[in-house]
Amino acid sequence: MKNQPNLRNAFSLIELLIVIAILGLLVSMVAPSLMDSADKAKRDQVCIQMAEVNKALDMFRLDNGSFPDTEEGIEALLSNPDADKYPNYRPKPYMERLPKDAWQTPFIYINEGGKIELISFGTDRKEGGEEYASDIFYTKECQK
Repeated sequence: MKNQPNLRNAFSLIELLIVIAILGLLVSMVAPSLMDSADKAKRDQVCIQMAEVNKALDMFRLDNGSFPDTEEGIEALLSNPDADKYPNYRPKPYMERLPKDAWQTPFIYINEGGKIELISFGTDRKEGGEEYASDIFYTKECQK
């Protein structure tokens, strides 16, 4: 007979519960910062896309003397909306395709007397909103 004490080869239920609780606590602290980082990255991506559209609009204005009207929209960057109004329109479009924001929604374009504005409605895809669901204006958020 051997007089060796029984060696434990497994964890007790309490030990497993403590480890699971610690892991849950760590995940609850790290997950919100990761989610905020993803939302911020999408907003930054929207600003980059808006800058690309804005450059194409600047080229349009240099060639044609004015920005497209609100009614013509940024679609005017793909094809000449009015050959009489824009006789210097390039043979190639100013953009190959119109980008959408990070939530696959088209940008809103407004031209008020030569002052243009590009807008993305954000995560909620509707006007207004708070925090990450708030609207993104190229002239405000993206040029800080």
